[in-house]
Amino acid sequence: MSESATPKGPIGRFLALPPDSVPKTVFVAVTLCLFASMIVSAAAVALRPVQEANKLKDKQVNILQVAGVYEPGIDVTEAFAAFEPQVLELATGEFTDQFDAATFDDRAAASDPATSVALDNDPASIGRKANFVTVYLLRDEAGELDKVILPVHGYGLWSTLYGFIAVEENGNDIFGLQFYQHGETPGLGAEVDNPRWKSLWSGKKLHDSAGTLQITVAKTATAAGPEHHIDALAGATLTSAGVDNLVKFWMGEEGYAPFLAALKAGEL
Repeated sequence: MSESATPKGPIGRFLALPPDSVPKTVFVAVTLCLFASMIVSAAAVALRPVQEANKLKDKQVNILQVAGVYEPGIDVTEAFAAFEPQVLELATGEFTDQFDAATFDDRAAASDPATSVALDNDPASIGRKANFVTVYLLRDEAGELDKVILPVHGYGLWSTLYGFIAVEENGNDIFGLQFYQHGETPGLGAEVDNPRWKSLWSGKKLHDSAGTLQITVAKTATAAGPEHHIDALAGATLTSAGVDNLVKFWMGEEGYAPFLAALKAGEL
C-alpha cells in the first residue's frame, strides 16, 4: 500500500478495519445501547405525568372502595370530590394548616428528618414515622361526619404494605381495611386482597368499653372477644403478624390514638 493510501488518524484507521473486527463490533454494540437508553429515558420522562395520574387515580379508587362508595364505571374524580382531605398532626390529633392537603406527600414526609422521627419502638418495622399524615373525611348529605379514612403501612413478610382503614364517626368501629400496594406471596400473604378476608374487618371494634386497644389479627380469638378479632390468613403467619402489628401501631398511642379520642368525644 502506498503512503498516500495509508489511513491517517484514529478515525481513518478505525474505518479501515474489517466490519467484523472487535473494535467495530464493540462500537456498534455501545452505540445501540446508548441509543436504546436514550429512547427509554425519553419515554420514561414523557410518560411520567401519565404514570403519576394513574397512581393518583388508583389511590382514589382504593379510598372509595374502603369507604364503601365505589361502583364500577363511576367517575372516580367526581366521586372522590366528596372526600375532604386534611393534614393531621399525629402528636396532637388535630388538623394543621401548615401544609396543603391536596399536595402533601405522606411518604416524602416520612423520610424527611424535618417532618418525621426515627422509631425506637417499631413493631410495624417502618423505621421512621411522619409527624403529619393526610386523612380523608367523608360526610353525609346533612354535612355530618360519616367516616374517616386513615392511611396505614407496615412490613409483612416480603414487603411494606400500604393501605387504608376506614373508621366510623365514633372513632372505634371499623368499616373496612384495604391495601393498595404490597409484594406479599400470591395465594398466601397476598390474600390480604381477598374480598372475603377484607369483609371480616367490617363492624370490628378497635377498643373495648374501657378504652383499651384490643383489635387483633390471630388464628384464635383473644379473651377480649370476637368483636375485636380478625382471623389470620391461612398459611401466611408472618404477613398476618405484620398486619396485626401495623394496625396496632397506627391505632395506638404512636399513631392515631389522640385523633380517635377526639372522634369518640365528638370534637370533629
